[in-house]
Amino acid sequence: MTSTQHPIGTGFSPASTAEEVAVGIDLAGKNVIITGGHQGLGREATRVLSAAGASVTVAARDPERAAVALEGIARVETAQFDLLDPASIDAFVAGFLGSGRPLHILINNAGIMAGPLVRDARGYEANLATNHLGHFQLTIGLLPALRAAAGARVVNMTSGAHRLTGIRFEDPNFLVDDYDGHVAYGQSKTANVLFAVELDRRWAEVGIRGYAVHPGIIVGTSLGPARAVGERIEAPQELQRAQGLIDAEGRPVIAPEHGLKTVAQGASTMVFAATSPLLEGIGGVYLKDNDISAVDATPMSVAFDGPPPTDVAPHAIDPDAARRLWHLSEELLTAGGGAESAPAAH
Repeated sequence: MTSTQHPIGTGFSPASTAEEVAVGIDLAGKNVIITGGHQGLGREATRVLSAAGASVTVAARDPERAAVALEGIARVETAQFDLLDPASIDAFVAGFLGSGRPLHILINNAGIMAGPLVRDARGYEANLATNHLGHFQLTIGLLPALRAAAGARVVNMTSGAHRLTGIRFEDPNFLVDDYDGHVAYGQSKTANVLFAVELDRRWAEVGIRGYAVHPGIIVGTSLGPARAVGERIEAPQELQRAQGLIDAEGRPVIAPEHGLKTVAQGASTMVFAATSPLLEGIGGVYLKDNDISAVDATPMSVAFDGPPPTDVAPHAIDPDAARRLWHLSEELLTAGGGAESAPAAH
């Protein structure tokens, strides 16, 4: 378990906004990639990082639609990118590396949430393939650009749902066991944390640090799985109301001290992880509420009353599990025709 996984007292709070944590941060000359950076939390992060001087590349399945959503934000470009399509990921990587630009900040932000069983063309379960494997392939492909930055950060957006389960190493794609969308989502969110832990162990010596971020709960009211950014809750209003996420009129309850946040508050820890000097020399940690999270081993189930606990669970920062997941991810990409085996930075 990482010895740095404990709060450090940053002076920020759960109610702090992305703009507030970016005060005094100068990103002039810095290059940023954000997957899904054209909507929700991702768009807010794009806006704030751009305002701090960064040049931001937003990777999106529909770059033209993304460009429309980003109108008015300076120093932003969009590029085609599909997390479920290894060829699309490789093409995006080749395009960015071909530009010769160093990459200072990579925010692995886009994703899906739960839903019925869907498999990609390789037969991989969609939550794992989208939320983890696609970003794993992207990140290792961009290693030359990250190294060229001479100081880079990789930020993986995760969720308190990681507490539901560790990695199902014997059956990660639900080929044997019955499928449960919540468990599948939870597994992918654990993978996001473990990826940050092992990336940091492997790449810190060349100046690349890894972070996993729980943004809080940002309530939506439509049904079905979310092709959205951050942790956007999509559930029937009755369930949301019972859990205290919306009021009697269907309006989101904003209570950041309980993890219920606005978009501006939800994007803050993402921006904090990407930019804060308070994290210099620290990496491989799970963040929430603009600080490093405490560790909480309390079990969590799918059913809960009120906002769920979101501190990091021990299984998500276990270094042995992190190494094992890295190797499994390499194997799945190779077997599925994705990128070549992930290189070490040393």
